[in-house]
Amino acid sequence: MSHFPLDPTIWSLVIPAASALFLAFFRDWRLAARINVLVCFLSFCLALSLLAVPREAPGRYLMVDDLNVVFLVLNAFVGFTTSLFSAGYIQHEIEVGRLTPRLLRFYHAMYQFLLFGMTLALLANNIGVLWASVETATLTTVLMVGIYRTPEAIEASWKYMMLSSVAIALALFGTTLTYMAARQTVGEGADAMRWSSLFTHAATLDPPLLNLAFLFVLLGYGTKVGLFPLHAWLPDAHAEGPTPISAVLSGLLLNVALYSVIRFKMLLAGNPNVLSPGPILITMGLATVLFAAFMLYRRRDIKRLFGYSSIEHMGIITFAFGLGNPLANFAGLLHMALHSLTKSGIFFMVGHISQAKGSQKIADIRGLTESHPFLGWGLLAGTLAIIGMPPFGIFLSEFLIVSSGFSSHPWIVLLLLLGLLVAFSGLALRISGMAFGKPSGRQEPIRVMPLPFLIHILAVLTAGIVLPHAVVGWFRQTAQLLR
Repeated sequence: MSHFPLDPTIWSLVIPAASALFLAFFRDWRLAARINVLVCFLSFCLALSLLAVPREAPGRYLMVDDLNVVFLVLNAFVGFTTSLFSAGYIQHEIEVGRLTPRLLRFYHAMYQFLLFGMTLALLANNIGVLWASVETATLTTVLMVGIYRTPEAIEASWKYMMLSSVAIALALFGTTLTYMAARQTVGEGADAMRWSSLFTHAATLDPPLLNLAFLFVLLGYGTKVGLFPLHAWLPDAHAEGPTPISAVLSGLLLNVALYSVIRFKMLLAGNPNVLSPGPILITMGLATVLFAAFMLYRRRDIKRLFGYSSIEHMGIITFAFGLGNPLANFAGLLHMALHSLTKSGIFFMVGHISQAKGSQKIADIRGLTESHPFLGWGLLAGTLAIIGMPPFGIFLSEFLIVSSGFSSHPWIVLLLLLGLLVAFSGLALRISGMAFGKPSGRQEPIRVMPLPFLIHILAVLTAGIVLPHAVVGWFRQTAQLLR
């Protein structure tokens, strides 16, 4: 790594960590919200700079490569736009008494600490640091889910923590087994835990230990991805936590957990004597899509509804990376980025809708296009995007995933198409009643911050019409790393 004062990698960690400490003691919540936005913007600029600065050799604990830069830029961008949405959202929560200035000090500090944890996980060149930073980010969201202090929020937070504790243990055991598989050839100490060393010596790692390690890692980090049947925490966390945290969970944290799985999959791909992780990921991804698609029909809470939609899309992305061919890897990266943008944008709308109507229950939300036109049409546009309707970009990524799998797994792809069709119908059924019809419930106008949603939905629309050549080249180059 370069000299500290000029190194954007180091500053990407220092800025959110220092900001979290500062905001924990900052009393003016209005100014704190603006500082939060400014810090997130600086983090986004630093992430973009990683595309331009020369790459150095991996360090002892940190590294930058084509794969993690994709995640870092996406992570910082959604973190920034969500902070913009959050500034207006929490002002309403203060006005109605759901949050207090003291809780907002905690909220803003934890927001930056969450971004720090995710950034460290993505930059880590050490499987132990990766594990610790993912768990740091997870436990931070556990605290934030329960910030409203209602019985339902506390229950969801405890449920999240209990399942996360199991996942922590499984991921740690898988990490330990990976170290044991490497130490015979790589040597004792930190070298046997560095990604750069592990990838170099992948072909010589102990196959039985590496197989077992991947299974535990998949169970541990797969719980955080929300893969079936390890998904139980996710709908409750979405339903009871603050909506900005729902946006960050769906748009970012699930991606970071999946990134961890992908890294271990790449490690197995370098050893010809281990099991193939592809069929396992295809099976779990397909099962997740089918389960989540049918569960959409039974949801009565709008945030829980889109929580299950997030589970479905993480299944699609896992399925794509399980296929493992260059087109599928490209499509998986594209779908991950577009899902993050679309789903976080949807949660921006959902947050304002729940505030306008005073309820998250679908039965209490009717006729939004008449009572609150921007919210109604925004929710409809976001839903059309997330279910893969053209000309939105998710149609393109889903088409590429299906195309990449038809030649080798035609019957499995047909099951995937069934899941997509069921999910399409379930979301369309739920959203049509909320968007159209006779308005019900509260009709009062509400202050809306339109910019974050408009940025996201226009980006997804642009990707569906004309995907920039720079993005195509960037994602294609990254897809070559995935095996």
